[in-house]
Parts: sequence; structure tokens; C-alpha cells
Amino acid sequence: MMLQAQGLRKEIGDLEILKGIDLDVGHAEIISIVGSSGAGKTTLLQILGTLDDPTAGNLIIEGQNPFELNQKALAAFRNKHLGFVFQFHQLLPEFTAMENIALPALISGQNQTDAFKAANLLLEQFNLRSRANHKPNELSGGEQQRIAVARALINKPAIVFADEPSGNLDSENANALHQLFFELREQFKQSFVIVTHNKEFAQMAEKRLEMQDGRIL
Repeated sequence: MMLQAQGLRKEIGDLEILKGIDLDVGHAEIISIVGSSGAGKTTLLQILGTLDDPTAGNLIIEGQNPFELNQKALAAFRNKHLGFVFQFHQLLPEFTAMENIALPALISGQNQTDAFKAANLLLEQFNLRSRANHKPNELSGGEQQRIAVARALINKPAIVFADEPSGNLDSENANALHQLFFELREQFKQSFVIVTHNKEFAQMAEKRLEMQDGRIL
């Protein structure tokens, strides 16, 4: 099992956001998480991605409890094993597409030559080689989001977490992005955990989880 979560709870003051979540993610599995606003989807994704701490419960990713690590080791673990795609791509505006993709590899300690070589391969994979030296404001919304996906893949993570990745795209670009996730899974054998309001895409996943009031139904 790639990821196992047991009894995850999250409380902020008197507010109970997650009320005991159990979740397994297998190898090369695509899981969609749906539910109304305020159900706890994003909070769950942030905890699974080690961006936030649970109040209680256990999380094991590839045999490791990441919350037992110190902050430096946790950051290194996250950089090596996990990838992230957000609704608003969060590309750095002063960097080119190539540089944005290569950034996690550079942070992990790869030299610039190897990092840019890997980024170039991803640009070719995504049919964006001609956009390598363009900055985000010179790219379309669909191109920006594909660059964000490529950035999430640069370190070959075991699991990619995506929070409403197509929520800011038109239907054509959204459908193309959804198809891309399945193509990437087939090619790289990575797992994807995706929070989405897109019902059609949610149904395409191997496992569809619905959240309500901090629980998985």
C-alpha cells in the first residue's frame, strides 16, 4: 500500500474539521474526493500531503510516518515522495516554464544541468517544448496548469495530490487535464489523490470518496 491513514482528526479550537478518516491509496491508483464546500476535503488533502498536522491519527507513506520527522527531514521527504497541483497553478511569475518545472529538482540538490534536462523531457512529454522560455503571463491557463503538473512530477513522486486542478479551466482544457492524469499514471505508475467538483472526472477514478461533515461516507 502506498499510503495508509487511520483515524485522522483535525480540530481548530472547538471546531472539528475531520472526524476520523480512514483511507488507503494503492500503487498506480487514481482516487477522487468529492463533497460540498466545508466538508473537509482540502484539509484532508493537506494532511495527507504533510502540509498540515493532524490533531490525532496515523499516516504512513511508503512505510514512513512523516510526522515523526523533524521539519528539515519532513521537507526533504515531501520533496522526494510527494507532488502537488493546485487550482491556481502557483507558478513563480519571474521564472520561465523550464525554471518553474525544474525548481523542485534544484531544491532536492540536483545540479542545474540534470534538473533542466529532466524539465525539458517533461516539456516534450506535455507538448510544451516551444514554451520553455516563456514566463507564466505569456502562457494560456491550460498551459500554465500543465506546467504545474510537470513541476509536480519532476522528482518522480510516489503520490501526486491535486486540489481542484481543473477548477480554473474551461471545459476543453479541463477534459484535457483529466485525460493527462490517466496517461501519466499509465506511463509513470504514480498514484493520484484528487479533490474535485467535476462529477464526470470523479466518476472516472478507480475509487471515488465522498466527504460530508468531516467524514467519508
